[in-house]
Amino acid sequence: MTKLIIQIPCYNEERTLGITLAALPRKLPGIDCIEWLVIDDGSRDRSIEVAKAYGVDHIIHFPTNQGLAKAFMAGLETSLKAGADIIVNTDADNQYCAEDIPKLIQPILLHQAEIVIGARPIWQTKQFSLSKKLLQKLGSWVVQIASNTKVPDAPSGFRAFSREAALRLNVFNNYTYTLETIIQAGQKGIAIASVPIHTNPVMRPSRLVKNTPRYVVRSLFTILRIFMIYQPLRFFLILGSLPFSVGVLLGIRWLLFFFFETSTRTRVPSLILTAILILIGFQLWMFGLVADLMAANRRLVEEVQLRMRRSDAHKRGEEF
Repeated sequence: MTKLIIQIPCYNEERTLGITLAALPRKLPGIDCIEWLVIDDGSRDRSIEVAKAYGVDHIIHFPTNQGLAKAFMAGLETSLKAGADIIVNTDADNQYCAEDIPKLIQPILLHQAEIVIGARPIWQTKQFSLSKKLLQKLGSWVVQIASNTKVPDAPSGFRAFSREAALRLNVFNNYTYTLETIIQAGQKGIAIASVPIHTNPVMRPSRLVKNTPRYVVRSLFTILRIFMIYQPLRFFLILGSLPFSVGVLLGIRWLLFFFFETSTRTRVPSLILTAILILIGFQLWMFGLVADLMAANRRLVEEVQLRMRRSDAHKRGEEF
């Protein structure tokens, strides 16, 4: 029996939640059971009443707003406990077409991928400004490099997860889960795919991208942080190589002046700067070694966590 749970993080979506729920399927080929889950992230309107009126199977309620990332992870945990084999995440603002859900889950049903991300027609979307389109492409390109994946629309929230993928994911960032989960998938070797999808007309401004420059900065910090977590040795080797290389070049320059210049100048400031830069580079490399050892411990903890999640999800699944 294959069970699909469609989860919707929700924050003050009274006006659009009903439209989103009305379009969701209850039956799909290859799926024996479909349930809906709404994660109410501290809404102050009638979002919960709307969810109940439309027959939502599971509702999670946060007393206060916790952020999109925590709402997403709470949805995954609840879906796993409810025995979900596939989890689809979509937005409550009806941005994504529910008719594309069969296309989204198809690679998982065919065992071709563990995570599938819906790629929006960015350049054909009239509601997106040129700057937003360019930033979306730039952000996706940076994520592709950091994760070693080929996901054309990294910020897309319309995605499907197999049970195994959901068990292995962790989100450390409080701002958003979209970029972090892709980078994690690439670093952990989770098969990831992308399928083209359609979008509905925009019904409200994005709450995540209130200020484009700020969103770009926060996204870059998220990417940098995840890269440090999963590739600490590589990160600090690259970071330390910059001052070390400059220091070596300055040192060579000092030696050339020392042996071949007839002037009596000692150039002591250059020599001091050379020593400082080389020491900084060497120290950053040492940080990388320490961080790599800590990363090894983190992987062991994640393995223990994965086994506990599997055991807990199996027990809760039997209860449901």
